[in-house]
Amino acid sequence: MDYTNLVLPKHLGIIMDGNGRWATEKQLTRSQGHKAGAKNLKRLLTYIYDKKIPCVSIYAFSTENFKRDKKEVDYLMKLFITIFQKEFLSLKEKGVKVVFSGRKENIPKDVLNAMEKLEQETKDNKQGILNICLNYGGQYEIVDMTQKIVEQILEGKITKEEITKEWIEKNLYQQLPPLDFVIHTSGELRTSNFMIYQSAYAEYYFPKTYFPDFNEEQLDIAILEYNKRKRRFGGN
Repeated sequence: MDYTNLVLPKHLGIIMDGNGRWATEKQLTRSQGHKAGAKNLKRLLTYIYDKKIPCVSIYAFSTENFKRDKKEVDYLMKLFITIFQKEFLSLKEKGVKVVFSGRKENIPKDVLNAMEKLEQETKDNKQGILNICLNYGGQYEIVDMTQKIVEQILEGKITKEEITKEWIEKNLYQQLPPLDFVIHTSGELRTSNFMIYQSAYAEYYFPKTYFPDFNEEQLDIAILEYNKRKRRFGGN
């Protein structure tokens, strides 16, 4: 689809939900569902950046996901390493800068190494930003941001009167534009603790499609829906 005359989100969020249910309905293992989701993600991101959407945040793994079966979590951690080391080479070639949001605790060292290497290799890229939310929770981000600001007050770097919206944004995991449009696949009608500060005025879209099947055509439909919305930001 030609996006030339469409209004595009400057910052698109994707909650990649439904890999496990997609696999179950096809009588596959949950791991096979995650593998299919990863394959689709690579293809979808290529399409998104080709369409000149500059910033994308994806919900890869929440803090609560560590409660899942250990076998599934271990598979996901190995899958992340493969994705970061091999599958995202095309994004580096496109000039996309990759950053990560979330807590580092509980993430295996080899996964952290792959994350740090990818960030370092893409830090000077200017053609787009991919923010990967891994071991992430929106409430935890606000807690961590608050602790950072309290430390700065105690160190005498700022006063409480200087705490503004801009100061808060500087102390989040990443300094990114506000989310304009958030897609939550699989038909779940919830925000799932995803970037809750940044999505204050985001438009939400809840397709019933499971993430492995959320392809380029499905994204086109979502962007057309976004163009039907009238964003007032609290105004009339």
